[in-house]
Amino acid sequence: MNAQTQAVPARETVIEVRGLINRFGSQTVHENLDLDVYRGEIIGIVGGSGTGKSVLLRTIIGLVRPIAGEVRVFGENLLSLPAERRSQVERRFGVLFQSGALFSSLTVAENIALPLIEHAGLPRIDATRLAGVKLALAGLPVDAGRKYPSELSGGMIKRAALARALALDPEILFLDEPTAGLDPISAAAFDSLLVTLRNALGLTVFLVTHDLDTLYSTCDRVAVLSQKRVLAAAPIDEVARTDDPWVQAYFNGPRGRAATFAAHKGKD
Repeated sequence: MNAQTQAVPARETVIEVRGLINRFGSQTVHENLDLDVYRGEIIGIVGGSGTGKSVLLRTIIGLVRPIAGEVRVFGENLLSLPAERRSQVERRFGVLFQSGALFSSLTVAENIALPLIEHAGLPRIDATRLAGVKLALAGLPVDAGRKYPSELSGGMIKRAALARALALDPEILFLDEPTAGLDPISAAAFDSLLVTLRNALGLTVFLVTHDLDTLYSTCDRVAVLSQKRVLAAAPIDEVARTDDPWVQAYFNGPRGRAATFAAHKGKD
């Protein structure tokens, strides 16, 4: 078999969502939604307001229980696992919520050390030392660990929250609008850091975002939520050709064209 006819190795699926239904009162957010996420990829989740991007993330990590459907992570059905086993699987997740969700009464280092103490059982002194390592991974200086969240800029809060998400050495990183509210320079720096961490640590990244620059600079694939399901899930240039009014307006409108031009110029 020559090089041109060799089979492409199958990608390992780490998240499988099948037939997902999420309903809140009379409002159906997801109806028979299917999605696969592959090991080592950065997948961006996009869609119009009310399409349930954050709801999908929260369903996968177990904060929302769906009406119906199946969520498999690492081959295990999270919805049917005993509590102890489910907790073990969830420790392989790292989560960064949109607001950062840091404890305001704890220093940054204490925020990062907390999961190491509670879930990994490390002594406080070891957890604090390891928190410094995670701060460095997230691109923060050591002295940032002594500060409280209220003393940090928006960009530093995002990085501190990322450091906490990395505390337990997760295999999958879930990010909900990580660059929301950041200035363009800080957002670009965060995007670059995300790609560096994925490459260095072998992370799989599930990224909810509306930031076109982030999509083009970080994502291997993009999944579009529309009509209560995943309308398309493919590399961004392929998704941008999808015959759907929202997709065309989003990817091929003025801001979409600017992001496309910048991305392609950067590759020249």
